[in-house]
Formats: sequence, C-alpha cells, structure tokens
Amino acid sequence: MENTPLSTLFSSEIGLLSVFTIGFVMCMAVYIYFYVRKQIKHDTEANQGKD
Repeated sequence: MENTPLSTLFSSEIGLLSVFTIGFVMCMAVYIYFYVRKQIKHDTEANQGKD
C-alpha cells in the first residue's frame, strides 16, 4: 500500500486528531459568526429609537 498524505491523515491517530481539531475550529468560527451577527442586529434595533 502506498503511503500518501491522505492515507496517513485518515489512518493515524495524530491525523484523525488533526481532522477533528480543524473541524471543531471551523464549527466554532461559524457559530461565532452567527452569534455576533445576531447581537449586532439586536443592538441596532435597540438603538434605532435613540437617534
């Protein structure tokens, strides 16, 4: 069997941990993006009447 980077990534423990970490960070970034977007919308609506 050929030892390619992709086969090493998905067959070794450190490779699987790397894939999990990258996936977790990406999910966290998406969550933070939508959370901040919601908070900005809420803050903008709350401050509309103060002008």
